Amino acid sequence: MTVTYESDIVAWAEEQAALIRAGRFDEVDIVHVADEVEDVGRSEERELASRMAVLLAHLLKWRYQPARRGTSWQVTIRAQRQAIARRLARTPSLKADFNDPEWSEIVWGDAVGKAAEETGLKDFPLACPWTREQVMDLEFLPE
Repeated sequence: MTVTYESDIVAWAEEQAALIRAGRFDEVDIVHVADEVEDVGRSEERELASRMAVLLAHLLKWRYQPARRGTSWQVTIRAQRQAIARRLARTPSLKADFNDPEWSEIVWGDAVGKAAEETGLKDFPLACPWTREQVMDLEFLPE
């Protein structure tokens, strides 16, 4: 190895990929490659959680600030729903997170925090008042 993981991760990754493609497995930095592969999965999980929190925060804003409803909120809600659906279709194993009550509780907390920060409101429900089907329904907007 000419580049270390700690000194330049991009150059290291390119070198590791080249070694693997060349079949020079005995030269591969197996420990760090394994860490990076696991991190890809965690990154996908973070992306799903982030998108869901943004979606839920916008649904909260829609519900609790009716006078401020607008096209941009609708666009964000639709875009997040579509992105979440695509991510779940491309990575079916994420459905386990998506359906996990603990995960949902954490994401709801993030969504409430975002909505509170953006609206100045504080009295949001302690748990998500909508079903997963409602949240993902392209036509659903809470009244």
